Amino acid sequence: MIEAPKGLEGVIVADTHVGDVRGQEGFFHYRQYSAVELACRRSFEDVWHLVIEGRLPDASEAAGFAGEVRLLRTLPDGLGRLLPDVAGLGSPLDVLRTAVSLLGAELGWRPAYDCSPSELRAQAVLVGAVTPTILAATHRLRCGLDPIAPRRDLAHAANYLFMLTGAEADAARVRALEQYLILTIDHGFNSSTFTARVIVSTGADLAAAICGAIGALSGPLHGGAPSRALDALDEIGSRNRAEDWVRDAVERGERVPGFGHRVYKTDDPRSVFLRDVARRLGGPLADLATSVEDTVVRVLAEVKPGRDLYTNVEFYAGVVMDACGIPRSMFTPTFAAARTVGWGAHVMEQAADNRLIRPAARYVGAPPPEPVPAA
Repeated sequence: MIEAPKGLEGVIVADTHVGDVRGQEGFFHYRQYSAVELACRRSFEDVWHLVIEGRLPDASEAAGFAGEVRLLRTLPDGLGRLLPDVAGLGSPLDVLRTAVSLLGAELGWRPAYDCSPSELRAQAVLVGAVTPTILAATHRLRCGLDPIAPRRDLAHAANYLFMLTGAEADAARVRALEQYLILTIDHGFNSSTFTARVIVSTGADLAAAICGAIGALSGPLHGGAPSRALDALDEIGSRNRAEDWVRDAVERGERVPGFGHRVYKTDDPRSVFLRDVARRLGGPLADLATSVEDTVVRVLAEVKPGRDLYTNVEFYAGVVMDACGIPRSMFTPTFAAARTVGWGAHVMEQAADNRLIRPAARYVGAPPPEPVPAA
């Protein structure tokens, strides 16, 4: 038996071609390309193609893949009929998890163990294409509004904003959201990605793996933090209050939302990039975030020496999504809309060279066997 540290920190559990995170360097990549450079230079659909197919598309492939995705955005009839009945139950992520389960059931998805690579690929692309439609429809139904059908003439990010708000967003906000989505497609063997791979390692269907990943993402220690970071900014209110607020939070033993990361021991490159996006969009919230950041980092370095607590992706993600017109209740679901692409790629990779993931645990309870007492 090989004993692993708590939380599997630093333990390599699989090989992957999808991407990686180099925490000491503040760098992460998809395939062989810097994720930040991809966000600067390419569209979401191009990066989606890279993650799924293993290469960046040429012009012809890009047009073909974008066209394929646009045809897959419409909800299947059964799910479309059922969504109004479940949209008000639980959080939007709860609804998404239920909807993906219903999607797999309606379309008769077979266990991954029985699927060909092309079959799994088709399912993975479909989930990525239809997730924004599910989320936008869920939000509008919860607000007492009718869902808006997807448009085939709009690219991925623009279509999501249109379905969510009912209006075409300007180019600056569309590009800002697109860049955020690119930066959150994948991020190494995070908890939700690992969950998806564990589930598909049993041979279960792709919908089951995505549902499990959504469940993992919903936790506040994983994907559930962007709105909390914005709530913290609301409480701080001004740069002058930042230092006292952070010291009070630390004294109460509370985490400071939007700061610190399990892997990065330097600046989170996603946060650095999104800081620039927030500045580009402008507005009072962006001004507050950038003015507060230095104060919070300085105080955390003082009260938690050696912890290397910098802003993580959630801190500026909320600022950017808010500027794009996305309500706070949809921050983490929007994160999920991007991450479904990465999960799909990992499901395909795990299924292609599978071994059941089945670690052992060290039993630390009372010594067995003890006699069973009579009733």
